[in-house]
Amino acid sequence: MAERAEAFISRLSTRNWFWQKVCSLIWLPFAFRSGITMRRVDSNRFTALLPFSRANRNWYNAMAGAALLGNSEVAAGLFLFGKVGSDYFVVCKKMEYRFLRPCVGPALYDITAEQDIDELVKVGGEFNINLAINIHQQMGKQRGDKRVGRCHIVFHCTPKSMAKARALRKSQKVMALDNATTNSTDE
Repeated sequence: MAERAEAFISRLSTRNWFWQKVCSLIWLPFAFRSGITMRRVDSNRFTALLPFSRANRNWYNAMAGAALLGNSEVAAGLFLFGKVGSDYFVVCKKMEYRFLRPCVGPALYDITAEQDIDELVKVGGEFNINLAINIHQQMGKQRGDKRVGRCHIVFHCTPKSMAKARALRKSQKVMALDNATTNSTDE
């Protein structure tokens, strides 16, 4: 029952903006307070907008580095979770962020996959996926956007069925060891 509820909530959070906000309030309060919004450009591109709000600024009125860095992982994770669906566990394995200049306006995250995610999902099994994120400060239509950061992030994706089978094998092994030690102490 719990597995079905988890799958239902996972599907709901990737389809509907309202439920995405409700789920982020419960499980990702940092992302909820930051006000980040997501938008899919095409099948391999995804953008996220981080508003220039008080929660995201530091004491000298620029976008806080922690807000830029932390929301990079959130935005990339949501992009990947939307692609692989609720059948996979998605874990951030490695992240490299390069700050290029201060950001004094709303930040726009442009996320692209370096490999074909659909092909990796079709093959099945565990895989690592590399994502590239360019972070731009929105300047307005006349002045264009200014790049303020660059991020490379690696996620590890594991099918939930594979993880459950692995956990079952581990628990059976522990039970067998426990039974063996109990039998040897009885004699």
